[in-house]
Amino acid sequence: MRHSQEKKSVSIIGAGLAGSEASWQLAQRGVKVHLWEMRPVKNTEAHVSDQCAELVCSNSFGSLNPSGASAILKNEILELGAFVLRHAFAHRVAAGQSLAVDRQEFSTAITRELEAHPNIEIHREEVTAIPDGIVIVASGPLTTPLLAKALQPFLGNDSLYFYDAISPIVSFESLDLSKMFFGSRYGKGDPDFLNVPLNKEQYETLVADLLSGEVVLPHDFEEEKYFESCMPIEALAARGPKTLAFGPLKPVGLHDPVTDKRAHAVLQLRRENRHGTSYNLVGFQTKLKYGEQQRIFRKLPGFENAEFLRLGSLHRNTFIDSPRVLSTSLQLKSEARIFMAGQLTGTEGYLESSATGLWASLNALRLLDGEPALVLPDTTLLGGLLAEITDAEKKNFQPINSNMGVLRPLEVPIRDKQLRNQALAERSIKNVKAFVVEHTDLFEFNSEEKGREESYRSLAEWTAKSQPTHLSSSATN
Repeated sequence: MRHSQEKKSVSIIGAGLAGSEASWQLAQRGVKVHLWEMRPVKNTEAHVSDQCAELVCSNSFGSLNPSGASAILKNEILELGAFVLRHAFAHRVAAGQSLAVDRQEFSTAITRELEAHPNIEIHREEVTAIPDGIVIVASGPLTTPLLAKALQPFLGNDSLYFYDAISPIVSFESLDLSKMFFGSRYGKGDPDFLNVPLNKEQYETLVADLLSGEVVLPHDFEEEKYFESCMPIEALAARGPKTLAFGPLKPVGLHDPVTDKRAHAVLQLRRENRHGTSYNLVGFQTKLKYGEQQRIFRKLPGFENAEFLRLGSLHRNTFIDSPRVLSTSLQLKSEARIFMAGQLTGTEGYLESSATGLWASLNALRLLDGEPALVLPDTTLLGGLLAEITDAEKKNFQPINSNMGVLRPLEVPIRDKQLRNQALAERSIKNVKAFVVEHTDLFEFNSEEKGREESYRSLAEWTAKSQPTHLSSSATN
């Protein structure tokens, strides 16, 4: 391959999960990598070490349930030769059906491997200007003000956000539509919203539950200061018993065709993806604990058996307006030499961060060789996730993690959820394997490199091979 011979170089900003993944992938293919990490010269409010791929919150990489979204994505990136995920299995600790790691051993091992790689040079300093040449920006949700300012000319003034207001997303088919109706306020435009009418008793129960529910306490570095447009739903409810009925749950302009009158309050759900498989609870960004959200929201009419594809949250974050500025190759539309990866793209989760780092590295390789960008179909979890965060038709972009709703529905619908998910998982890995065969040259590097073959084991093989230890203190801190 041409880039292997010419020792071309790529700059990567940030040695988190995405940056670490991208660095290894490029270096293994003979590319000189300049990896920029400001710690320990300058620390963040969340990190406690100078290690690469440090896990600052949970130590979990999600479920191992073979037909769940998290496991499907794991299988896909293992097929693509994942680096970070290989280390997650190597430092696995007991966590039931989830893949959890000893965070200290995990980050230490990754740091050592990157530091020892002959094609990686780690620069310990803050980046305040975008380097020349091909760049992958993977600076994470705590991107510094100076780097954010340097990115602004490439993103535009309104495309960098500094907070994260997320509402829950539910599976459309899990809802009881007999208790809801489609419509728009005053009948204007197409009936795009799914409306959940609440009577006075149902509304008062919801308000009481919101006020009494347990919330997630903020991190030390997160100030309890909200923009009015992204107030947690429970904070709004605390302003008074009628606040929600005059705010996000106002029933004005909505006619319930079943009762032939206006409800006391109405919760609106907005279509979340182009497939219509998932819907967002409008205005329901929340800091309630996950279990509380499911308990409270399943009391809503038609939500009795609701499947939550994503639960709500609200915390400090930095992310870009990906639908406006990013292509599915993870290149900026305004500057193709600049790639974005990790949580900065609007993806949530450790697994998703490493996956976008891997994908950015593969397309950086294509750019080095003057080849067109790679595209994964939305029949794969990674392809669907990339399509979701870069969907230009999105009007209200919010960060998202891997979920079954990003996958294109089956051509022949399957009603049974377990069988349907199994079919989606089988289709996904089949398409990823076909992608690897189509681009064999990308995946035949360093065939004698120790550990390379292990990267290509399936999820089932890795799960069986790895022997989790009991949780250590470092895994629970």
